[in-house]
Amino acid sequence: MSEIESRGYARPEVLVSTDWVASHLQDPSIRIIESNEDPLLYPSGHIPGAVEVDWTRDLNDPLRRDYLGREGFEALMRRIGVSQDTTVVFYGDRNNWWATYAYWVFQLFGHDKAKIMDGGRIKWEKEGRPLTKEVPSYPASEYRASERDDKKIRAFRDQVLEHLKAKKPLVDVRSPDEYTGKKLHMPEYPNEGALRGGHIPGAASVPWAKAINPEDGTFKTSSELRSLYENDAKIKPGDDVIVYCRIGERSSHTWFVLTHLLGYPRVRNYDGSWTEWGNLVGAPIER
Repeated sequence: MSEIESRGYARPEVLVSTDWVASHLQDPSIRIIESNEDPLLYPSGHIPGAVEVDWTRDLNDPLRRDYLGREGFEALMRRIGVSQDTTVVFYGDRNNWWATYAYWVFQLFGHDKAKIMDGGRIKWEKEGRPLTKEVPSYPASEYRASERDDKKIRAFRDQVLEHLKAKKPLVDVRSPDEYTGKKLHMPEYPNEGALRGGHIPGAASVPWAKAINPEDGTFKTSSELRSLYENDAKIKPGDDVIVYCRIGERSSHTWFVLTHLLGYPRVRNYDGSWTEWGNLVGAPIER
């Protein structure tokens, strides 16, 4: 049994170790993808053979506040040489915030041959593993995508309003100061547009970072995670859960934990999150 399997996750196969990635660098059926918050990290050095998927440039519609459509996703996958049979392995900075965000967007198109490198960039670097500045080039694929399906894992503001009226569980994964309304933004970050502070009424506060071990960015064990969400947030495995943060990136990390590591069958990410809710005229807010 691997160290990851020993942690008792519902779906341990969605996580791979840095050792596993190191042993699959030449595997043509694997595409390693780096997704970061800091756009300077990838050009400064990345895992050999890894391609970059930038959340703003590659995953978003260039005009509307929305994700790319089917044709845009096909173009992205063709450009990075990914076919329907390729297993994509995501990693990145900030303890895999943006890696899980990219993973979540890929799931909107049903590309479920996808994994996260446990520990992300920080663990790879701490172990002194190789980094390169060489940008790889792969033959273009002929990827065919399904239409984007938002129903199962994505929530919109009207659905959140219905959810809150029905007193169903919500998890706010932002920092405590954002949750209480003391701050309109993440610690050490500028304000990004929310006019009101606070949280959606009834939402439990479980900051996303509580799910990881701060020394190496790896995910905590299933028993530790269950204690965190089932005791602290009082949610149960069969619950219909919506998670949110500021723009959906930190909450995609919590979505990944609840969905794959704990096996919750009904978890949606509200990517409009606080930048939308904190600006909605008449939306209920608690402090």
